[in-house]
Amino acid sequence: MPTGLVYLALNHHQITMADSTNILSEEKDGILYLTINRESKLNALNFDTLEEIRNIFNEVSDNKNIKAVIITGSGEKAFIAGADISEIAELNELNARKFAENGQEIFSLIENCHKPVIAVVNGFALGGGCELAMACHMRIASSNAKFGQPEVNLGIIPGYGGTQRLTYLIGRGKANELMMTGDMIGAEEAKSLGLVNHVCSNKAEALDKAEEIIQKIVSKAPLAIGMIVDCVNAVYIQGENGYQTEANSFARCVKSGDYKEGTSAFLEKRKPEFKGE
Repeated sequence: MPTGLVYLALNHHQITMADSTNILSEEKDGILYLTINRESKLNALNFDTLEEIRNIFNEVSDNKNIKAVIITGSGEKAFIAGADISEIAELNELNARKFAENGQEIFSLIENCHKPVIAVVNGFALGGGCELAMACHMRIASSNAKFGQPEVNLGIIPGYGGTQRLTYLIGRGKANELMMTGDMIGAEEAKSLGLVNHVCSNKAEALDKAEEIIQKIVSKAPLAIGMIVDCVNAVYIQGENGYQTEANSFARCVKSGDYKEGTSAFLEKRKPEFKGE
């Protein structure tokens, strides 16, 4: 087993955003901007970067000052061009399952985060990069974005949830085509398939669009936003009754102070001041 994989699978050493070496982080007005910063490697996800993502999202969940997250890649060429092939090449049958399960676990933290997470996809989003983008709640692409799951070219398949999320997002037939051929698609096709929410002419405009959407979301009740995440995700959880999840979540919202504030503000014709409690 590679040393890095032992580290990921067994130790999960707690680091903070300030400790991250592969991810740049900046908080501004409640938005946490995360930039995968391995530009010389086209921002490929290595073991250390994945572990930084894990610890950052654990921190995000507990930090009341952070209202939303935007994830992008350093430079203009790539969001994340995939996993680090030099590390994948060291896998064997014994540790490959742990490799996949570890990535799935980390990306589930993103998917289940109760704060909105938007991927701003600049350039290549391939393999693990496409999988990370799909774990986010929304995707906004620059016009030069390229999406794909080309793992078959390496004799493997997506392992970080790509077979599942791509199928949910674009349907069985097209997902099979993209994963079996390893073909890439551009931003406009990705939008037409439902993989991307918006396409902007460049990275700067895509970031602006993400901020515009986030500003709308953070003006709403935080508890309700978190419940929407749970209910939408319940659609895809085998054995879970999503309608019951919805009813339970609705009841939890009605117990909250935000519900009382929201209804009172509406009746009093004023802007609500939600506190997330």
